[in-house]
Amino acid sequence: MTVKVAIAQMNSTVGDLAGNRAKIFDLSRRAFEAGADIVLTPELSLVGYPPEDLLLRNAFYAKTQEAFAGLAADLAQFKDLHVVVGLPLQDEKGVRHNAASVLLNGEVLGTYRKHDLPNTTVFDEKRYFMSSDQAFVFGVKGVRFGINICEDTWFEHAPMRARAAGAQVLLVPNGSPYHMNKQHLRYETMRKHVSAQGLALVYANLVGGQDELIFDGDSFVMDAAGTICAQLRHFEEDLQLVEFDGATPVPQALAAPLTTEAQVYQALVLGVRDYIGKNGFPGVLIGMSGGVDSALTLAIAVDALGADKVRAVMMPSQFTADISWIDSRDMVKRLDVRYDEIPIKQTFDAFRATLADEFAGLAEDATEENIQARIRGTLLMALSNKHGSIVLTTGNKSEMAVGYCTLYGDMAGG
Repeated sequence: MTVKVAIAQMNSTVGDLAGNRAKIFDLSRRAFEAGADIVLTPELSLVGYPPEDLLLRNAFYAKTQEAFAGLAADLAQFKDLHVVVGLPLQDEKGVRHNAASVLLNGEVLGTYRKHDLPNTTVFDEKRYFMSSDQAFVFGVKGVRFGINICEDTWFEHAPMRARAAGAQVLLVPNGSPYHMNKQHLRYETMRKHVSAQGLALVYANLVGGQDELIFDGDSFVMDAAGTICAQLRHFEEDLQLVEFDGATPVPQALAAPLTTEAQVYQALVLGVRDYIGKNGFPGVLIGMSGGVDSALTLAIAVDALGADKVRAVMMPSQFTADISWIDSRDMVKRLDVRYDEIPIKQTFDAFRATLADEFAGLAEDATEENIQARIRGTLLMALSNKHGSIVLTTGNKSEMAVGYCTLYGDMAGG
């Protein structure tokens, strides 16, 4: 018997219950029309990930339940479609769980509560949730599907419990942030803890930027032998149906993996786009220098937002080299963004005059260079305050690591 599982790789927004609910409904509708039996959405898909201290508010759980009930009623029209929805739950005693519930014909078929709560690096789930040991397995056309959530599959006990409860295929909603070469680590971890249990795996990961985190999507299907049978898009929303012949996924053609450079560039573009969009900024400001860093930042911004939402500002002093003018003007012409030049010589001279007594008898050094950078940072932030656009910093991680960038200067921005 063939079972069709739809992976709904979606970009949730934290706290946007109405928007996330509408997105889950639309993805489920499209999956149903394509013949899906199951729709798997990512971790905490209904509320966005990570909700952080919203999870400490009772009203947040009440609003979540209201949205969840509405979604269940909306999905009832899709007869016999199983939709796995991630959401936080709070019981009558106030105990809170990171959960995934299966909706079927307007009712909750069952719920799985996360066991392994990550509490390192960017995660602090033990601050909000309690762990649960209970497995949850449900059947569709003779195939038994279990659920684990994200971190559960980075250890062996939750997949083992699912297997012991009769699962043949593991559905895994994820909120797994991107870092370079993360996908290879995911593959190896799933082989070690899921394939080793004799389980096939459907891995549905979030995509999108949320504050300092970027989720790359890269959802996939793995068979019980550890072979990748399907792969969703990188850094984009996606909906893909995968057929199972019994408990065995039918292999699909796989796209070539991205190079590391392409991964990083797409991650930066997505992070900028969602930070600007989800926080409601009208656009961005970039201080141009003619150098590689500001040029790359400008290209990322235009790819993320479009040229109409990007403004470049050149702030030359008497020390600015001709090549800086030439390169800056060439770059903004190529990308067709608004470009302004604001000379800072008078401002720089005023600073030096103000500090003349303090600096008397002392040789010029990096101090004067840093004054220029700090003038530029102040002007960019003034434009940001007045017009509402956010300043993108142009320093890179290598400079940050060795202290080469200027505090309150090229480090100024949002």
